[in-house]
Amino acid sequence: MLKGFKAFILRGNVVDLAVAVIIGGAFGAIVKSLVEDVITPLIGMIVGKPDFSSIIIGGTMGADGKVEGGIMIGNFLNATINFLLVAAAVYFVIVIPMKRIMERKKAEEAAPAPAAPPPPSEEVLLLREIRDNLKKA
Repeated sequence: MLKGFKAFILRGNVVDLAVAVIIGGAFGAIVKSLVEDVITPLIGMIVGKPDFSSIIIGGTMGADGKVEGGIMIGNFLNATINFLLVAAAVYFVIVIPMKRIMERKKAEEAAPAPAAPPPPSEEVLLLREIRDNLKKA
């Protein structure tokens, strides 16, 4: 039983997956900061504060600031916009540059090797033979 577990844990793809999850979690913080600290404030400067949490369908805002009897569509809009911003950041900062790097790498690997020089003509071979005979004499 332990032997099978050890074989499972030491398989390469399990370790790769663990590393990917850890790196993904750390990278998530970078993307979150990019969206919240850079992109969202830029949007806020252009269109005003990008916060839709006060949009409510069919309810009212109570005196204590809580929604009474309504659907808080604004929070859904905030989450949707946040998702789109994160997706755009990942696409433009990670996906496109990695795609270009992989295309360059593929092009370098697919580049044809330099062609071998053509064999010397009969005249050149004959001249070489004459030269070698003259050196011997």
